[in-house]
Amino acid sequence: MLLLISPDGVEEALDCAKAAEHLDIVDVKKPDEGSLGANFPWVIREIRAAVPEDKPVSATVGDVPYKPGTVAQAALGAAVSGATYIKVGLYGCVTPEQAIEVMQGVVRAVKDYRPDAFVVASGYADAHRIGCVNPLSLPDIARRSGADAAMLDTAVKDGTRLFDHVPPDLCAEFVRLAHDAELLAALAGSIKVADIGTLTRIGTDIVGVRGAVCEGGDRNAGRIQPHLVAAFRAEMDRHARECAAAVAAAG
Repeated sequence: MLLLISPDGVEEALDCAKAAEHLDIVDVKKPDEGSLGANFPWVIREIRAAVPEDKPVSATVGDVPYKPGTVAQAALGAAVSGATYIKVGLYGCVTPEQAIEVMQGVVRAVKDYRPDAFVVASGYADAHRIGCVNPLSLPDIARRSGADAAMLDTAVKDGTRLFDHVPPDLCAEFVRLAHDAELLAALAGSIKVADIGTLTRIGTDIVGVRGAVCEGGDRNAGRIQPHLVAAFRAEMDRHARECAAAVAAAG
């Protein structure tokens, strides 16, 4: 399981760089503009320069409206600025067809520029609260648009969490659908250390966190702490070992 950490600016990215051995992807977002809020192009460039070259940088394009051309240009801007993982929050898409149209534009814009870029179709576990596409439709949307991964996060950051809206059994179904479509499955949404065991057992490929590695567990007021990143990774590694041992014993 890959660990994706989301700093809110260059200073936090430098903190991530101090913990680079413990994380896999540095994710650029702007939390005060939404759960998948887009940051400025120059911030993406500065963060790309601040973290080790072997650590890929991802960037959120935003909680986007149903405006395929606008979103495609934004996604290309993120790629040009140095991101190799491009995440699109399908906030304003109310049907799978709208979401596919948006994502097809993103995939073409990004991969025409950089074929090895990784495009992520992101939806929301609490979709019922904002009226966007059903969470379990994301793997098929990603597959039909040519994206590389399907992701779930939470749209409303009010203390509720991923599993409050999509319980573990349905998250397992999300992961299975993604894998059946030959996609990676990413999960986020106020993930805590206590969730790592469940995420490992259901086969999650990428786990995205911010609050869990910020001081006080506060994604907005807290700042990322390298020692918390290291502790989170240690728990991930422990659960991976236990899961592998259980599989070996069962086989």
